[in-house]
Amino acid sequence: MLPTDLLMYRQNGEQIIPKRLPIDAHHLQLTSELIDCFQNHVGRTQGELERQLIELEGEATDYRIKRGIAYLLKSGFSTFEIVSPLEPQMLREKVFRQAAKSPPGLESRQTTLIQIADQLSQELQQEVLPEQVKQGLYADLAENRILTNFEIPTPEAILHRYNLSQVQGIFYKASQLIINAHRNVPGQYKLLFRYLKLFQLMAYIEGDADHGFTITIDGPTSLFTPSTRYGLAIAKMIPAILHVSKWSLAAKLQIRDVFSGNWKPGRYTLNSADCGLVTHYPPGKPYDSMLEAAFAERWDSLKSEWILEREVDLIPIPGSVMIPDFRLVHPDGRTFLLEIVGYWRPEYLQKKFAQVRRSECDNLILAISERLNLDKVGVKIQDVPARIVWFKDKLSPKSVLSAILEGV
Repeated sequence: MLPTDLLMYRQNGEQIIPKRLPIDAHHLQLTSELIDCFQNHVGRTQGELERQLIELEGEATDYRIKRGIAYLLKSGFSTFEIVSPLEPQMLREKVFRQAAKSPPGLESRQTTLIQIADQLSQELQQEVLPEQVKQGLYADLAENRILTNFEIPTPEAILHRYNLSQVQGIFYKASQLIINAHRNVPGQYKLLFRYLKLFQLMAYIEGDADHGFTITIDGPTSLFTPSTRYGLAIAKMIPAILHVSKWSLAAKLQIRDVFSGNWKPGRYTLNSADCGLVTHYPPGKPYDSMLEAAFAERWDSLKSEWILEREVDLIPIPGSVMIPDFRLVHPDGRTFLLEIVGYWRPEYLQKKFAQVRRSECDNLILAISERLNLDKVGVKIQDVPARIVWFKDKLSPKSVLSAILEGV
């Protein structure tokens, strides 16, 4: 994402319109030049790269665009490392201690470097040159770090990342964000909810899988103490929305007036029909764990009439949603939901079983690992309104099938 000083937007009343770059020949060429600059500086210092980037900016009026693209290349595709025969601070101690024994001067300086290089060659059992000692003295400074690797992106990918970053920056000062995830594939919902949890966002969820969900998220400016970190967390969540097929969002913002310096309200809207944004987040994995994947594989070999489907049903509960791992469907229309509980963190277990109790779902099967100490976290299994299947290392499909047949 881009820092605040590289964000560009204009206002139309209260509506905020972020700067977007067209994917045209001019901007593709500009981006290609910057990519080539990074590629040509692999093995060289960050300082050398920065000086070349300033030279490329020249006196053109689009310097902020170039800086923004360079920032994305630097933060997302470049690896800068400290290259030194020893940790620089330790190396400086050795050199300065040795230099204190001789009078200052160019000749004694070179002698010191040679002595330290010989000493390190013996300690490390490999040749260390005086020039390497000299370069390593301040190798920990940002400008002296070496660009050791650059993952070469396409110019189109960078321009899409730039446009997305400009939109993400809108949410740094949001007071509220409302997302309407319309009727979609349930797996898309789960991916979105997973990102909400990953970035620890305070969200209230209403709705169901048939009609869609409304997700209300408190923004950083609505907190008692406005948090830059929380604003960044909301911005990081935005690319996850793009994995949902049909959605819309509306945000209330706090924008500082460029003339008076006072805060004033703003708003921003976006929807899946015409957003034109491209996410760089990977799609959801087929399974959340090896345990789920192994169970699905063994179920297929069971040759049962019950068909196993993954993440195709959602159970709405007040203020949240529960997405079972699997749904089991019989040709005659009967269905059961299967949730595998193998995660051990106390907070997770307490939340999971609280969700089960609040769901009031009468066709839910819980597969619970015997390794979990439920008593320790205050979970009373007899109060859980679901059919229980216990397992150790592997979840047996036959045990799940038995639990189904017991209630049929």
